[in-house]
Amino acid sequence: MDLIRIILSVLIPPIGVLLQVGLTGHFFLNILLTLLGYIPGLIHAIWIIARR
Repeated sequence: MDLIRIILSVLIPPIGVLLQVGLTGHFFLNILLTLLGYIPGLIHAIWIIARR
C-alpha cells in the first residue's frame, strides 16, 4: 500500500498525503508546499508516508 501512495505522491503529492493522514494539517501544509514548488511538496509527501 505504501508503494501506491509513493507513486501517487510522485504524480500529485497532496493525494499521497491525503491517503496517509486524511484531512489534517499535514495535508494542507502539503498543498501549500506543492503550490510553492513541486519539489518541496514531493519531499514532504514522501517524508510523511515513510514516517508512518
